[in-house]
Amino acid sequence: MKLTDNEEITMNGTREMETTEQETSSPCSLVIEAFPVKKSIIVGYALTSKKIKSFLQPKLEGLARNKGILFVAIDQNKPLSEQGPFDIVLHKQIGKEWRRILEEFRLAHPDVTVLDPPDAILHLRNRQSMLQCVADMNLSDSNGRVGVPKQLVIKKDASSIPEAVNNAGLRLPLVAKPLVADGSAKSHELSLAYDQHSLLKLEPPLVLQEFVNHGGVLFKVYIVGEAIRVVRRFSLPDVSRRELPKSAGVFRFPRVSCAAASADDADLDPSIAELPPRPLLERLAKELRRGLGLRLFNLDIIREHGTRDRFYVIDINYFPGKVRENARV
Repeated sequence: MKLTDNEEITMNGTREMETTEQETSSPCSLVIEAFPVKKSIIVGYALTSKKIKSFLQPKLEGLARNKGILFVAIDQNKPLSEQGPFDIVLHKQIGKEWRRILEEFRLAHPDVTVLDPPDAILHLRNRQSMLQCVADMNLSDSNGRVGVPKQLVIKKDASSIPEAVNNAGLRLPLVAKPLVADGSAKSHELSLAYDQHSLLKLEPPLVLQEFVNHGGVLFKVYIVGEAIRVVRRFSLPDVSRRELPKSAGVFRFPRVSCAAASADDADLDPSIAELPPRPLLERLAKELRRGLGLRLFNLDIIREHGTRDRFYVIDINYFPGKVRENARV
């Protein structure tokens, strides 16, 4: 598969392309746009410098000010209890000490909304547990079925992978992802293994997922409270079973953090481009908010090629990046 000069491959095999800031917005603007004008709301934020740059765009801050919402930086060198007062604490930091501080603050200030509880976020840092909530709910109704690809966790010893794959009944090709999703460059690496021999080249600890043909398109579902938006993204092309024996090796794809190449305006087969049914997404979001204990996250969903109603969640991320302006509400 050949990429253009400004495209990269994401964690889920998504092709990403640089776009201008005008084309994207913070996911929190989904809620702010509908927020009623009332007394001032103070939002204390503890974010990485990278997240501050991508999240606190002038457009978002201006929109927030018009609604009486003020963003105030939290000084992590000072006791959190001595800062504020805050109505909301918004954060995306890692580390045991920060989790301890925030959990103590949350218990001492039950009237302050913490987005989101540290322990709930921690749940998404392990890809073994990340999708378990989706698997457990076994969501199926007249609008479709939602599951997760068959997967296997390998914690060590690459030499044992081929046998473990056979015993688990997984079919090649397999998508390999690092077990820990901690936001580091390594945690964003993705590999696609086409044959048994190539499995020996993988580096545990990792999660192996069966690659599900999905027409080269995935759906990015942004969830902020009860607000939902969906965008299409280009993804890895389907793998023909007839061509699989001719393929070999491991293809590694680093992920670059940038706005993704949208497939919303592409000339796609309607059966591939059709968005997941709204009622299905609303039910899925509701169940995940309850099961994960999160209110600010996004899902990567694919539709199995050749079906209209078979969907798979392949990744869940806390506090997602920018949302394209033409995202479907």
